[in-house]
Amino acid sequence: MTLYIDPPTWPGHGRLWSHLVSDVSYAELHGFAESIGCPRRAFERDHYDVPAHRYADAVAAGAVQVTSREVVRLLIAAGLRRRKGTAAGDGTKGDPR
Repeated sequence: MTLYIDPPTWPGHGRLWSHLVSDVSYAELHGFAESIGCPRRAFERDHYDVPAHRYADAVAAGAVQVTSREVVRLLIAAGLRRRKGTAAGDGTKGDPR
């Protein structure tokens, strides 16, 4: 199991954010996110938004640090990339299970 996280450089809601992704499955991503305390509401289409103060927790739990470009490349290669406006398969925000 390998999860990936980019640096917390994305601004929003008065803080900086990282993106946590899997290159295998959404199930793997959800399980890892839950294990580090990320709420399900942080899931958006194909990634979890992780606040900067939780970045080190994700890395300590095993997430591999990559660039933002690498996050997108990994999602596309795995067939897990979901662009804005893409409908989720079961009506759940961003979760095509």
